[in-house]
Formats: sequence, structure tokens, C-alpha cells
Amino acid sequence: MASSSDIPLDTAAAAADRPLPLQGLRVVEFSHMVMGPSCGMVLADLGAEVIKVEPVEGDRTRHLLGAGAGFFPMFNRNKKSIAIDLRSAEGLQAAIRLAASADVVLQNFKPGVMKKYGLDYATLSQLNPGLIYVNHTGFLPGPYEHRTALDEVVQMMGGLAYMTGRPGDPLRAGTSVNDIMGGMFGAIGAMAALMQRAQTGKGQEIDSALFENNVFLVGQHMMQYAVTGQAAAPMPDRISSWAMYDVFTAQDGEQIFLAAVSDAQWRTFCDAMGYTDLKNDPQLQTNNDRVRARSTMMPVLRERLAQHTAAALAAIFEQHQLPFAPISRPEQLFDDPHLNATGCLADVVLTDGERAGQTVRTTLLPLRMDGQRLPVRCSPPAVGEHTAVLLQGLGYGADEIAQLQSCGAVA
Repeated sequence: MASSSDIPLDTAAAAADRPLPLQGLRVVEFSHMVMGPSCGMVLADLGAEVIKVEPVEGDRTRHLLGAGAGFFPMFNRNKKSIAIDLRSAEGLQAAIRLAASADVVLQNFKPGVMKKYGLDYATLSQLNPGLIYVNHTGFLPGPYEHRTALDEVVQMMGGLAYMTGRPGDPLRAGTSVNDIMGGMFGAIGAMAALMQRAQTGKGQEIDSALFENNVFLVGQHMMQYAVTGQAAAPMPDRISSWAMYDVFTAQDGEQIFLAAVSDAQWRTFCDAMGYTDLKNDPQLQTNNDRVRARSTMMPVLRERLAQHTAAALAAIFEQHQLPFAPISRPEQLFDDPHLNATGCLADVVLTDGERAGQTVRTTLLPLRMDGQRLPVRCSPPAVGEHTAVLLQGLGYGADEIAQLQSCGAVA
């Protein structure tokens, strides 16, 4: 199949000249949606050869609409694609040979699915004792393990939706926080297991789960209750630790987040805005004083700050190194000057949908190594783009590959 994931030669050359930390490691990914692909993307960005095993018709995530339209192009860059029908004996044998050749296998299917195909850790580790195997599941083993989990499900049952929404109106977070972080923890576990394998020569099985990830996220609120005996209120109704830490409406109707989280910042804020009366008010001298006075202080601040434009407030706060933030929408971030100046956005070529073949920008991992961002080495792959070359690497001859393709075992 012709490649649709080539990137400009100068970019590819620069990436090829730079050794990456996981270079030389093979990862075979049996996954879909977000959690498993997030794990694979992290490992791929770090230099591993990540091979995505797809059905012959392609990962269904490729064709999702609405909020799911960005899943495949976001989480599947820097990967190869092999399309295999696991329901055929020939296809399944190819998948087993491929998985046995890996340093890491990762999957995020329902419990029992991989075992049914002989692609579980117990079976594959007999073929490759050094194999690292990462399960991405809804729940760790226990009473809930056979439930079907989604990011929204665990946000509801794990306290995150309660904390995000207003009282009586639980609201999920605005992105796939547990899926993405669950994949990240899977990658962390895989890298730790690889380090241990270097010492022992043995592989192991890793489990990363949505529910437990969500509980980790709300652990600070659980600990708040343990320390104070007071239940944490939902974020919109919380008693803030800081008096001035809120969204304000400016003169032009735009909103802006402004904060002063120390007594020094409060004094700087009052001086910058000319609020001498507030600075000298004996009831507003310490942060705790201001927290207690929020009911009377905040209406005054809202009225005064509404007389300024959002741009003017941003300029004042930036000049005096006070915390502030415009209220941005995701699509506006493509034009963010900092993101563009620091190389946070990189080009990928879309492989599916009405805009297939078009170049768009995607976000890179939020870290630098040796002063550089981890690059996009190749765009998300087309379905089965690397099937033939990967089968050749497993020892299949040209006639065998043609036979597998003709019977529909691979594509």
C-alpha cells in the first residue's frame, strides 16, 4: 500500500540524526479509542517502533464524528500499521508471531478477549519470557473488574464529575483525562519494567486502569477530607484557599482569570491598579482576612475591574508578574504565539475522512529532552500501510503474503 505518512525530507533527516531514548525497542499495540493509543503514542514519540494492529477494515476510531473525530490523528502518529483479521487462523498466527517479536505488547480490550485469541501475557510469555505486557482496563482486578468502563463512567463514580460540576450538577471534565493519563501510566509502567528487565532478564505484566487513575486524580480532595474532616465542595462552590482567584468579566465582555495568591501579590496588585484603599483596608491585610471578606470584597473588585478591557488587564498583570489567563477555546491555540514560538505544534498528514491528505498541526508531548521537543517522525499511518514489510520481517515470503492478502487474513 502506498505511504500516506511521509513528512518533509528535511524534518525526517533531522529526526533521523537524533537518537531517541527508546530507539531499537519494538512495541506491538492491540488497541483502539484513546487509552491504549495514548500509551503507544508516548512510547512512539520516545523512539520505539510502535506497530498498531488494526482490523482489515481499519480501526473504527478513524471514522468517528463529533468529539471523537480527533482521536485517531491525535494518538497514532509515529506508528506503523498492520491490518490483520484475528478471526482467521492465518491472520491470528501472523499476529502471534508479531507479538512474540515485541519488547512490549499493549492492549485495551475487554477482559478475556486477548486470552481467547492466545494473545494474552500468559501465552505470549511462553514464547518470549522477556516480554513486557501492558493491560489498559477499566478497573484493576477486584469487584468491578468485569464492568464496562468509559472515561465518563469513572469520572462519575470516582468523584471527578462531582468536583467539576456545580452542586447537584455533576459534569465530566472537558477532555479524556483518564483515558490519556491511563495511557501515560501504562507507558510509565512499561518503561519501569524495561529497566527491571535489564537487570533480571525477565518480563512482566503491567495493569493500568481508568477508575484507579481517576481516584488518583481526586486523591488531593480525599486527603483534604482526611486532614480537615470537611468534605471538599465542588470546584464552582468551593471555599478557595486564596481570596482573589477567579474569572472576571472585563469592559468588552471578555472574561479573564486573575489571581493574587500571596500577601505580596495582593499588595502588588493594589499598587498596579491604584487601589490604595483596598491595600490599606485593615480587614484585607492577610490572605485569610481576604478569604473571610470575599463576600464583600469580590463585588467591589468585579465592579472596578469591569472598567478595564481584558487586554489592558492582561498587560498590567504580565508587567507585574501576577497570575492571569485569557479564557481560550481549543481552536484558538493554533495561533497562540508561545506555542508557535516553542515548537509545541507539528505537522501531520490526515489519512481518513473528507480532509484526508491535508496537512494539519498537532500537539507534541509537553516535554523537552536535551533542549529539544520530541518530533513527529511520521504521520498517522494509513490502514495496513506497513503490512507487507512487517510480514517480511517476520519471515513471510512474497507468495505467502500474497496468499494471506488474497484470503483476507491481512490487508
